[in-house]
Amino acid sequence: MKTCLAAGTFISSPIILIARSINNFRIDKGFFVDSGKDRFDKSIKLMEGDTFFTKVATKDTDGDIFVFESSRMKEGGPSHHLHFDQDEWWYVLAGKFVFKIGETTYEAKAGDSVFGPRMVPHSFSKVGEEEGKLLMFYQPAGKMEDMFQKISEGYTKGFTEEQQDKFREEHGIKRVGPPIKYFKKW
Repeated sequence: MKTCLAAGTFISSPIILIARSINNFRIDKGFFVDSGKDRFDKSIKLMEGDTFFTKVATKDTDGDIFVFESSRMKEGGPSHHLHFDQDEWWYVLAGKFVFKIGETTYEAKAGDSVFGPRMVPHSFSKVGEEEGKLLMFYQPAGKMEDMFQKISEGYTKGFTEEQQDKFREEHGIKRVGPPIKYFKKW
């Protein structure tokens, strides 16, 4: 019996050490991000003037979540798409939006929230003339933050639709249809 316990302890030791080292990649202190500001003072700009302000970065949670505030002036939104591994949640801070999750369409205004589960096609569009603001949440974070940063830096400028689709899939997304209203170009 003592031999079995000793062997079990010996075998499990590396697993425990690995699990403890994984926690070392997470931040160990809270932080504050001002309203209208980015966690790193470097907002992401893309999709015809939309501005994304990172609130909780992928690296803050070792990839568990990515949260950002999205400010949108122009109408429109992304193509109908799905995420292989991420759930997506939107909270409308200002303005009006239309969401399509699966075959169901929702009209959302300030104070409303919408959830899109992974592997379920979805899209959304800002509607109306007033500024629209969303708090957007990805769980797990996957490669979403990296994708938005690359687009913002011009990495995808001049990509064909086929190249855009490949880039999306490399970041865990598959385009499955047209946008609700107007596709905001990268």
